[in-house]
Amino acid sequence: MTHHQDILKRLKTIEGHIRKVREMVEEDAYCVDVIHQSSAVQQALHKVDELLLDHHLRTCVAKHMKAGEIDKATKEILSIFKRQPK
Repeated sequence: MTHHQDILKRLKTIEGHIRKVREMVEEDAYCVDVIHQSSAVQQALHKVDELLLDHHLRTCVAKHMKAGEIDKATKEILSIFKRQPK
């Protein structure tokens, strides 16, 4: 399975989890159960982010570094972390 296919598969799974969270809320499910499902979605999204970042570092950032574009690569990576929730 390619990197791209893996990401798409994970996103489709996440879509299913999000639908489940919505259904649980619509059905007035027990709050703790909804929170557990929501946490699973967040963890799955975090894993997608990790895979995307890993791929980006190995491809795009490596290319920028080899081309001497160190500032560009550094600013790009730092911008990711600046957007992360605290």
